[in-house]
Amino acid sequence: MGSRAAGGEQPPDDGVSEAAGEASRRLTRDQLFTLISAASINFSSMMCYSILGPFFPSEAEKKGASNTIVGLIFGCFALFNFSTSLILGNYLSQIGAKFMFVAGMFVSGCVTILFGMLDKVPSGPMFISFCFLVRAMDAISFAAAITASFSILAKAFPTNIATVLGSLEIFSGLGLVLGPPLGGFLYQSFGYEIPFITLGCVVLALVPVNMCILPKYDSTPRKESFWKLILLPKVLILCLTIFSLSACLGFLDPTMSLFILKKFKLPTGYVGLVFLGLALSYSLSSPLLGLLSDKLPYIRKWLLIFGDLMTAVCFFMLGPAPVLHIESQLWMFVLVLVVIGFSLGMSAIPVFPEILQCAYENGFEEGLSLLGLVSGLFNAMWSLGAFVGPILGGFLNEELGFEWAAAIQGGWPLLSGLATGIFYIIEATRKSSSSSLQNPPGDNEERTRLIGNET
Repeated sequence: MGSRAAGGEQPPDDGVSEAAGEASRRLTRDQLFTLISAASINFSSMMCYSILGPFFPSEAEKKGASNTIVGLIFGCFALFNFSTSLILGNYLSQIGAKFMFVAGMFVSGCVTILFGMLDKVPSGPMFISFCFLVRAMDAISFAAAITASFSILAKAFPTNIATVLGSLEIFSGLGLVLGPPLGGFLYQSFGYEIPFITLGCVVLALVPVNMCILPKYDSTPRKESFWKLILLPKVLILCLTIFSLSACLGFLDPTMSLFILKKFKLPTGYVGLVFLGLALSYSLSSPLLGLLSDKLPYIRKWLLIFGDLMTAVCFFMLGPAPVLHIESQLWMFVLVLVVIGFSLGMSAIPVFPEILQCAYENGFEEGLSLLGLVSGLFNAMWSLGAFVGPILGGFLNEELGFEWAAAIQGGWPLLSGLATGIFYIIEATRKSSSSSLQNPPGDNEERTRLIGNET
């Protein structure tokens, strides 16, 4: 059951099971509505997340916030997201997935509108304090909605979760694509408030829609052990992968727009267009990578390893690192972002089904409780990386410049890629050794000789 829930497919034994498999490939009404709801939260949450990129760092600087403080403001979101995801993941079945999803979306819309009012706050410590407060509230609501969404999807699509998650990343990518240019355009045309008010109203309009269409998935509350899950060696390695990818993305939030403005002298409205390279490549490649992960589960390990190593090389080239003595050019910068989007998808998409498969193999029971635990863990590790990335990135950007900061940030995926490779080598060696002990070569030779004598 574990391998199936994690995305592996078993060959049909007869015509009945083949017909059942054909029927399972057709979406039910509940599955279709679940996809629509998940797509809405992916799209709106990524819009809320990415809309800040083109103009908020420079706006915060005018209000007296340094690069490091801007990084802390971005990181504050991730820190509260981290803690909230762990808590809500443990109590998902008691609270109810649908209630958590809708409530999180409602609060997120309200808080987004509040963020648009921050330009009225006096500059200095008062402005910075309110930024932290509003971002913390947004993080809690975001964590609730996304944790519930992951769990509902895994419950509705137990046999092809990687394909579904990969396909839904189209909407995440669409939010990332539209957020920066739309935010930059509205900021230039109407000022600071309008981007947030517009987006907040869109999110609030989606709340009653999801209340009506999102199915309610019942479950028997069971208390799975969080520490038993996270202390599994394979899960620890996968958590490092999640953290490293998120830290790299988080690094770009407070630093990349400032680098583009200073290095390439682009207007604020055009900065958002540069973000398209990463967002488009990620969203377009994710469905294919999810399908490969489900249809060919044995290649997940290679996707994880090579995705991490490619991301590390790309961040070294993003500046590029001064040691290479290559002059940074806009076309090369966008090209590297395109490759980063693809490599992030290679590593991020297989992680969720790999954790689920590992949990089933180690005796965890299938159900909404486990799905909440895994989705909470995934979001928590992603949030931890999103906390460390902007803070470390803002500090390194101030001290060393963007070129060296990006190269150093690439150390996270390099470390996780090497750790993942070493783990899978050790795992393959152990499986080979145990297989040899269970079926010694001498037994096979003796069996062959006896069969030959009988004939």
